Amino acid sequence: MFSRSLTDVTPEYLIRTDSPLGRIEITSDGTSITSLAIEREGHLPWEELPENSTAVLETAVAQLEEYFGGTRQEFDVPVTLGGTEFQRAVWAELDAVPFGNVVSYGYLGQATGRATAGRAVGGAVGANPVPIIVPCHRVLASDGRITGYSGGNGIPTKVWLLDHEGIPHR
Repeated sequence: MFSRSLTDVTPEYLIRTDSPLGRIEITSDGTSITSLAIEREGHLPWEELPENSTAVLETAVAQLEEYFGGTRQEFDVPVTLGGTEFQRAVWAELDAVPFGNVVSYGYLGQATGRATAGRAVGGAVGANPVPIIVPCHRVLASDGRITGYSGGNGIPTKVWLLDHEGIPHR
């Protein structure tokens, strides 16, 4: 089940779509995507709210359908990411990882100037508010192992995404 903090702001725009991973819920501020959640144990974070779509949400759904259908390898919808400066730096690095490729947590630490901050890097990857579009599933341990995934049903969701992109993993 999803939990929200008291600081979570009710989204103005929201849409849901089906996917091979379960239902997906996407929110927007009207001009960009602000969050994407993959169903976990039959629940979504804002499931009590009615859908209220906008053009950017419709574009995101279309691009996700193309991705899941195997015809899209990168997303070009605008995304607004909150978070700390460090989290945004990690997410920018994630956004640069091409389809079918991976990076390690160590690489992300070095790329963001915190080579010894493994836990902080892992925390930032896990806190990515827009998984799939900002591809946090493309991060593996340096030996190719899957060490976790916070989206959807966790590791099985990550395995599906990696397999979908033809990324070897352990």
